[in-house]
Amino acid sequence: MFRKVSYITLLLLLAIVTGARCQDVQFTASAKPVVGVGETFTLSYTVTGQASGFKGPRINGFDVLSGPNSSTMSSIRSINGRTSMTISYTYSYLLQSIREGTFEIPGATVTVDSRTYKSNAVTVKVSKSQGGGSSSSQGSRQQGQTGQDAQSGPNDVYVKASVSNANPLMGEGIIVTYKIFTRVQIAQLNINKISSFQGFWSQDLLGDKDKLQQSRQTINGDVYTVAEVRKVALFPLKSGRLVIDPLEMECLAQVRRQSKSRTGDPFFDDFFNDSFFSNSYATVEKKLKSNAVVVNVKPLPAAGKPADFSGAVGKFSFTSTIDKTQYKTNDPITLKFTVSGEGNIQLIDKLSVSFPPDFEVYDPKVTSNVNTSATGVSGNQVFEYLIIPRKPGKFTIKPVPFTYFDLKKNQYVTLMSPEYTLNVAKGSGDQRMVTYSGADKEDIQYIGSDIRFIVSKPFRLDNAGSMFFGSVWYFLLVLVPLVLFFLMWFLWRKELARRSDIALMKNRKATRVATKRLRKAESFLKQSKREEFYEEIYQALWGYLSDKFSIPMADLSRETVSETLKNRNVTEELINQFINTLDETEFARFAPGDKEEKMDEVYHKALEIISKIERELR
Repeated sequence: MFRKVSYITLLLLLAIVTGARCQDVQFTASAKPVVGVGETFTLSYTVTGQASGFKGPRINGFDVLSGPNSSTMSSIRSINGRTSMTISYTYSYLLQSIREGTFEIPGATVTVDSRTYKSNAVTVKVSKSQGGGSSSSQGSRQQGQTGQDAQSGPNDVYVKASVSNANPLMGEGIIVTYKIFTRVQIAQLNINKISSFQGFWSQDLLGDKDKLQQSRQTINGDVYTVAEVRKVALFPLKSGRLVIDPLEMECLAQVRRQSKSRTGDPFFDDFFNDSFFSNSYATVEKKLKSNAVVVNVKPLPAAGKPADFSGAVGKFSFTSTIDKTQYKTNDPITLKFTVSGEGNIQLIDKLSVSFPPDFEVYDPKVTSNVNTSATGVSGNQVFEYLIIPRKPGKFTIKPVPFTYFDLKKNQYVTLMSPEYTLNVAKGSGDQRMVTYSGADKEDIQYIGSDIRFIVSKPFRLDNAGSMFFGSVWYFLLVLVPLVLFFLMWFLWRKELARRSDIALMKNRKATRVATKRLRKAESFLKQSKREEFYEEIYQALWGYLSDKFSIPMADLSRETVSETLKNRNVTEELINQFINTLDETEFARFAPGDKEEKMDEVYHKALEIISKIERELR
């Protein structure tokens, strides 16, 4: 009787666990509630559980730049050689607003455990974008004003932007070069404002150089010293007319006091040396602004476009490797796919890989190795999959396609990985588990022994009429496990809810992550590694804001920083200090003088400004 009751109790517990799992699925949509006209933002749909069959909504009022792009967050546990995983999926769109108004984006649907779930709808208000005005006209007015300073003419010093290809295809790399032209001696060259390159993915090509490469060029009979101050590789993310904002700079220019006339043959001892000013010269501050650049991006050909094409444009190769030739159940296997070549290498974010259903597969580890040069961007993207066969047998991993658009051939090219055949033998770990195949239920493994010997020791005898069933001890043994189960279930749900709150987790870790990056920057400072130092400082400041206020890195700008900090009641003075620290970090490489002293100053300012913001947010 006791054994029968125990079986009934076990069945009840299983029913409760199954019901709890069904209630765990959450499917929510989120996006910025207010955006400006022309602003790019992310629409995300997040579902907890093993999801499939995602169907996005019909999006009106916005340009869809990319999507749906899927990503996965998982937690892994290993107990007695068995690995289990809790997983959540996120499907995201990159959208751009095109007109003012209030728009409702309907909910999406997804399937989890053969049930269909629908997310909430999202309302986005599009307001008039800030700024305005003609960049080119402002640039000409600014240059005209600086040309009136002292004896400096409007064409003595100016900055010009040029693009390698003004009519590229979507995804095709182009190079924007900013050059300074001068026929007078200049010093303390600083960049005040750079373009955000809206609608492009960008990669700096010039890097951190102490001295700019100079050349001589004759323009309209005047000899100019020319140097490249910035060079950027751009990859268009959408088609149409895209405008690259002007670059703003300032410098000190040395001009003659005695006369406004010029010989047209100035002598340059050193492009950025200001130590030879004499009484016959005056030092004038010049504010410079380059021209805006218009790029007309053409869409990729629709004819012949494969269904698995994900946006790769350039010239690539595709290889794959597997780390083992002999396999056993529950042994981890590493399968790598490598995409190498020239083009938008970092925008390749996924592959279409089909694994056997009896394999446990984890999300790939993606590693980017990007090389930059004056001619563009190259490198490789590595997708590393961890797979675990759970059953013995012969399995096949089908060839994986990779499709890109070849600019030289002007056509789509599909590369295939080889097919892998895996012969999986039984591992020793299978001896301790009872399993059976859904197709063949005869393959059963038993625990323990088939025969139990008769106990020969004396039995403990109870008085006639006394029964364990219905006694106090019986109810205690039944109720205590149930109470403990519900308590553990409640605590487990509470922990899952806390961990699923990504914004809260990032907020808690923001200061710790920023401090870790600053320590790393300090080590680069001691080693005089300038490029690595400024990269860590830059990531610490922007990453702190992204984690602290749950703002995607793609949406971060000086305007969103200012608006977000104001909404958190941070003082205007502290906001300006933070933005100034960002500017100093971005442009410190162009500052003359003692580089070591400048790095130390930037480090202490970054450390101080994060500490001040933390104190005010409390």
